[in-house]
Amino acid sequence: MRAEAPTGLSAFPREGKSLRCGSFKLRDLADRFGTPLYVYSMDFVRERFRQVESAFASADPLLAYSVKANGNLALLNRLAALGSGADIVSGGELFRAVKAGVTPGKILFAGVGKTDEELKAGLDARIYSFNVETIDELHRLDDFATELGARAPFGVRINPDIQAPTPHQYTRTGHAETKFGLPVPVAVGLYRWAKTRPHLRPRGIDVHIGSEIVDPVPYKKALRQVLEVVHLLKKEDIHLEYVDIGGGFGIGDGSGGMDMGALSDELLSVFQGSGLRMILEPGRFLVAEAGVLLTSVRAVKRSGDHVFVVTDAGMNDLLRPSHYRSHHPVEAAVVQKDRKVEVVDVVGPVCETGDFLALDRSMPLPRAGEVLAVGNVGAYGFSMASNYNARPRPAEVLVDGDEVLLVRERESFEDLIRGEVIP
Repeated sequence: MRAEAPTGLSAFPREGKSLRCGSFKLRDLADRFGTPLYVYSMDFVRERFRQVESAFASADPLLAYSVKANGNLALLNRLAALGSGADIVSGGELFRAVKAGVTPGKILFAGVGKTDEELKAGLDARIYSFNVETIDELHRLDDFATELGARAPFGVRINPDIQAPTPHQYTRTGHAETKFGLPVPVAVGLYRWAKTRPHLRPRGIDVHIGSEIVDPVPYKKALRQVLEVVHLLKKEDIHLEYVDIGGGFGIGDGSGGMDMGALSDELLSVFQGSGLRMILEPGRFLVAEAGVLLTSVRAVKRSGDHVFVVTDAGMNDLLRPSHYRSHHPVEAAVVQKDRKVEVVDVVGPVCETGDFLALDRSMPLPRAGEVLAVGNVGAYGFSMASNYNARPRPAEVLVDGDEVLLVRERESFEDLIRGEVIP
């Protein structure tokens, strides 16, 4: 039977009544591994990676996958095999990336509050570059590099003061009111100071304007500003090697995401001939649509005219709907006949009013014991999961070709208290 992809679940087509991931029915995976359960399609991730790689092929870019989107070791390992580098924002992500096989020479360390230990770890690992976001950070990096007799490679993250259109104010990171990056005059001053320091190596320049952006124009505007800084520095005999334009390429939540061809046309029109290496940091764009959260319905509860579908997955398993008011498609893993369509709230078991997966959603009314698939959760799904209400975090499964692999075991109650002591 021909498979047809439902809206918002492009990596998980429906064949007959059942949603699938490759040759596996999602309901069968739920029965085998239990729920809540994250399921990822590696075939979809590879396809997306190659799509970005192909669109920017003429620039021979380094694709530095944004580890914060989804840091599962098996996923990172397979991305590294494709040639991916890593954009990291913590010492833990550095540990993960290296453990998974990412080449340190392809790792960039971002983040506005790096600790001394994290800076030293990056130097010890010989990463490609630190994307610096504060004056203090560069001064400390200089101190540690001097102690080690090393030369620390860095780029400064520019804040271009651009208000990029994103679905939520928390995902706009390129304007002056955010904590990220430095104003151009401050950044230029840092490069000038670094030129006088024998243990610092000005290697590149960085910009990141936000997440879930589907319009190429703000990226082009930001790149123009960055290239102006590069040109100014070159006049002062400060020669850079790379321009990191960040990531945040939107998927559109089923309504049409970033057109990579259009983005590459806009950026390469101003980048070609610069003599610089282009770095892209795709995260969500590669993995968001590659993931679903499978959750079992526990009850259907009516309160006046309101209908609640209560599931075993909550805001501790998937925080984005509550935190960002993000929209995630929700579908039955197996379609049932003769179900009345009603407007419902899909909620979880956590003791919070803000515990929901979907609000005011029109859908065929499920019954207790059935399994729902929540889409577009491959990014910032498990990575933002917590143990709130003393709930163990879900298992993760990776479907890679004809294999289904358990890539993270479900946590136990014992896991919840690991490291705790009663004095």
